[in-house]
Amino acid sequence: MGKGGGCVPSKKKKPSSLATTGDGPGIDDNDATANPPIPIEVDQTTIDGDRSTATNTAATTTPLINTAKISPLKIFVVFYSMYGHVESLARRMKKGVDSVDGVEATLFRVPETLSQEIVEQMKAPAKDLEIPEITAAELAAADGFLFGFPTRYGCMAAQMKAFFDSTGSLWKEQTLAGKPAGFFVSTGTQGGGQETTAWTAITQLVHHGMLFVPIGYTFGAGMFKMDSIRGGSPYGAGVFAGDGSREATETELALAEHQGNYMAAIVKRLAQP
Repeated sequence: MGKGGGCVPSKKKKPSSLATTGDGPGIDDNDATANPPIPIEVDQTTIDGDRSTATNTAATTTPLINTAKISPLKIFVVFYSMYGHVESLARRMKKGVDSVDGVEATLFRVPETLSQEIVEQMKAPAKDLEIPEITAAELAAADGFLFGFPTRYGCMAAQMKAFFDSTGSLWKEQTLAGKPAGFFVSTGTQGGGQETTAWTAITQLVHHGMLFVPIGYTFGAGMFKMDSIRGGSPYGAGVFAGDGSREATETELALAEHQGNYMAAIVKRLAQP
């Protein structure tokens, strides 16, 4: 098992509908039938007085080469992170998305609802200014989403809920309907909501008509290890923050990277005609 996580079958073996290849589950970049060359039929006709001679060269075809640049599919990794635990998962998730050809991830954070004074009193570290805050209107440009947030009594943090509450105009027009989305979380304790935090967030997707994409047990053997503490569940990647001093383990980060790769493959698959 590599850092990306999961059990990777041999590329010589025909992949199942959700088998993992270099481009993630169900994607075969070597399938030449997906985009066959478009033939050009040339029909030449010569008119000479009352006699016409037609030379049909339809049997000779020339592949049409499309030189237009194809824009990559976009996955927005949108998160709230006070102490950096969720952000660490988000960064590895982006790595997983970007590993799939034709798909790219962009990191966004949601606006802080607490005053700067309160944030300082909570001893939260300064936020990385290179990661921009997102507005609700910007969601329309994405092909898929990964939303990350810490738990608050088994539900998403108020900052993320406030952001979803600001998406009313998108909900009215059902702009996000049919777009896939997944969740990743952070909790303070082992029984603190690794599953329920994601489960209770599904309601946000339902009202927008979005598609919830869990990871199931696609991470393979890493989902069954019992020799160490590990966040994450079939709902999505996760990290245990403890009192705030605990950092994400390599297994937790690898699960996040796997989820990014998995979601990218699903988005790419849904985009196929």
